[in-house]
Amino acid sequence: MEFLSFSVFVAAVIIFFTISLISLSLVYENDDGRRIKLPPGSFGWPVIGETMEFLFSKPEKFVGDRMNKYSPDIFKTKILGEKTAVICGSNGHKFLFSNDQKLFTAFRPHPTQKLFRSYQTPAPAPSATDQNPRNNNDSEESKVIRKPGFLKPEALKKCLGKMDSISQQLLQNHWGENGKKIVEAYPLAKTVTLTLSCRFFLGIDNPERISRLVKHFDDVTLGLHSVTLNVPGTAFYRARKAAAAVRKELLHVIKEKKEVMSASGPMQDILSHMIVSSGSHVTENEIADKIMGLVVAGYSTVATVIVFLMKYVGERPDIYDKIRTEQMEIGESKKEGELLEWEDMQKMKYSWNVIRETMRLNPPLQGTFREVLTDFTYAGYTVPKGWKVYWTVSTTNMNPTYFKEPEKFDPSRFDEGEGQTPYTYLPFGGGPRTCPGKEYARLAILAFVHNVVKKYKWEVLFPDEKVIGDMMPTPEKGLPIRLHHL
Repeated sequence: MEFLSFSVFVAAVIIFFTISLISLSLVYENDDGRRIKLPPGSFGWPVIGETMEFLFSKPEKFVGDRMNKYSPDIFKTKILGEKTAVICGSNGHKFLFSNDQKLFTAFRPHPTQKLFRSYQTPAPAPSATDQNPRNNNDSEESKVIRKPGFLKPEALKKCLGKMDSISQQLLQNHWGENGKKIVEAYPLAKTVTLTLSCRFFLGIDNPERISRLVKHFDDVTLGLHSVTLNVPGTAFYRARKAAAAVRKELLHVIKEKKEVMSASGPMQDILSHMIVSSGSHVTENEIADKIMGLVVAGYSTVATVIVFLMKYVGERPDIYDKIRTEQMEIGESKKEGELLEWEDMQKMKYSWNVIRETMRLNPPLQGTFREVLTDFTYAGYTVPKGWKVYWTVSTTNMNPTYFKEPEKFDPSRFDEGEGQTPYTYLPFGGGPRTCPGKEYARLAILAFVHNVVKKYKWEVLFPDEKVIGDMMPTPEKGLPIRLHHL
């Protein structure tokens, strides 16, 4: 009897402490001593939190499971070493993007900070409107992109011909020789993307130099979504080595640029303007890191869209026929050797819908982080200053409320108005931090599509090919296809 009473006492103590811990996890005392109601959720394991689930499960599963368990609007977690509130759905997107630079500022996760070393250098003294200078949107690289207008439509019009000719040349070099029948689509998608980035961002035209960089940029991109464990064999270790190799190559490019510019050479790329705008107070290493960040941002995203577009179109002859009809009409309206112009791109409406649907199912951007500047309340819960906020496209892209039969590949849904509700379809983010390269990406992909369907028809050899990686989805075999030369 005494033993039974003792057991009941122990059970009661355990229940009491469990309830207390749960209560403490839901209530937080901020800097002013006020008790605030935190979002529901779990911080997961000590130290690592829920990072492993975040990195190695599909984003829609990680977020969807927690939306179902805790709240469809907001939940808390701990990922990549940070206490994080995940804001969900179209209303969450609207709240986040409408309050950017008011409640939030940009935040680069720790893997990014460690791989791009210059992002950790001391920042200048803050101005009256700059609450967090190290993450301020008006970073030097951001100013360089926007002020010369490199990625604005009026500037990109001048680049279209070069995009067209580069796509033609690379298709001929990689797939046109000896009438190749079986090829892998993914390596070409990466080569096309990196060649365009190197040409317009760095002013590099050397194919050998570019080919040396492809593997390095792959490793750096994978390292951005990894645990920062710098041990041989880990993704982060490979990324550190790759970033060092890319930095070394870029330092050579910067020195070459300076020599050309000292002789009054033209400044026709972003790197040249970055060198000038940086002046003497920014080191060459910092410039190299900043331009590397820009190239990485545009490299994997565009390559991912191209390779999955090749997959979906290769599996759907009906969609291929519609794209080819549209592109052949444009091609037949042009003289021999005449390159694409701005007006041609506006006629590619169906092709663009296919690209949009590809980005819905395989987003080039899964989501981004923000840092909380001041306590804020959303959906009845308060998120403390200093926490991070994460938003992800998966809370709307695969939601049947906005897209009927969301698992189905159906480009016509965009003609029917699906995804037109504000803040439901955001492949390039939204608000003041909308990706400045979205128009560049659109034109680069369309130029490739124009040329590939004019020259080839193809079949996907392994329709059920495994896709590895969730933050950077990749066909495991490189998407082998059977080419039919036209």
